[in-house]
Amino acid sequence: MTERYFFDTDCLSAFLWVREESILARLYAGRIILPAQVYHELQKVPHLLARVDTLKDNGYLSVESMEAGSEEYNDYLQMTTSPEAGMRIIGRGEAAGIAMAKQRDGTLASNNLRDILPYVEKYEISHITTRDILIEAMDAGIITETEGNTIWSDMIRKRRMLPTATFSEYLTNYHKPEREEKRTYHD
Repeated sequence: MTERYFFDTDCLSAFLWVREESILARLYAGRIILPAQVYHELQKVPHLLARVDTLKDNGYLSVESMEAGSEEYNDYLQMTTSPEAGMRIIGRGEAAGIAMAKQRDGTLASNNLRDILPYVEKYEISHITTRDILIEAMDAGIITETEGNTIWSDMIRKRRMLPTATFSEYLTNYHKPEREEKRTYHD
């Protein structure tokens, strides 16, 4: 089965605000799932919603709902209303993305690490952030490091929270390519 990506509002908006949603379309065409809760949140910002509707109309993403009474819907309700001990109430978009990724065996795309990480770890969900997506785009030849720096800077100007001042700084100080992580040394 092809990997599906369940986006929350913040992660998707990081690309929408800077008009770089084409990166998502090129990387994940037809595999981007927007929970209905996220689509509803985006209705508050008409120009972002218009960009989402264009992606949807062109088949790059789909909007999906949860069936009331289903296990994923019950997970969603628990995360948004009465989490178990030690867990916090989280937003509807994040909770819907987590519940869907958990039940549908997909990847959660979210930047809100403080809220989602306890659930991601508990449910052992695959997870990516805006910075992971930019690195994947660079590795795929969709953007260059220079273009990544411009996009990163534009995202910061649009009040997106990123861990460093530049994409290059993130690559240097935080990112370890998989090829290096998987390297083994022999005596």
